[in-house]
Amino acid sequence: MQGRLRNEDLSFTIRTSCARTGEPIAFEMDSELNYTILEGSERPLIFMPFVDFDHLEAPSIIDDF
Repeated sequence: MQGRLRNEDLSFTIRTSCARTGEPIAFEMDSELNYTILEGSERPLIFMPFVDFDHLEAPSIIDDF
């Protein structure tokens, strides 16, 4: 999202663990929401919320879910 707003190619790496098994998970995501699994399961369930910020009334996206 930030990359689209700034008209720049950006990427980030997330390192976390599976809530059920504790297995480490790492993935990289780019500005176009393409991702590459770096560590862990070949097919982890990755959730990316799409938020309509024009209609968001809560103080944060967490409060709106």
